[in-house]
Amino acid sequence: MSDVGVEFRAVVLDSPDPRRLADFYRQLLGWEIRDNGETWVTLHPPGGGSHLSFQLEPKYRPPSWPSEVDRQQMMTHLDLHADDLGEAERRAVELGAKVMPWQPQDDVRVLADPDGHIFCLF
Repeated sequence: MSDVGVEFRAVVLDSPDPRRLADFYRQLLGWEIRDNGETWVTLHPPGGGSHLSFQLEPKYRPPSWPSEVDRQQMMTHLDLHADDLGEAERRAVELGAKVMPWQPQDDVRVLADPDGHIFCLF
């Protein structure tokens, strides 16, 4: 913990349907849902630690990838380690992710979750 008492706890993703998006990541990561409201859902990893939350944002717009002028740009993304990159990509697509057409590296897969948030499997 910092000397002023500040500690990182979570990443929060906006979503027009937080429960649906949380369920996608629950199945992909194997984490458990703790808070499960209409406007806020939180996933926690089995061993504890930082968590992932989803909040209702009816006006959410997915980012463009790669970035385009005058379009919503990605402000952050999740990096997810995969023991088997091909299998993890297949599973993510099965759950509703989309493989992005532009892939900047051979050992990383850039995907978009069902709401269009960009995430990388590596």
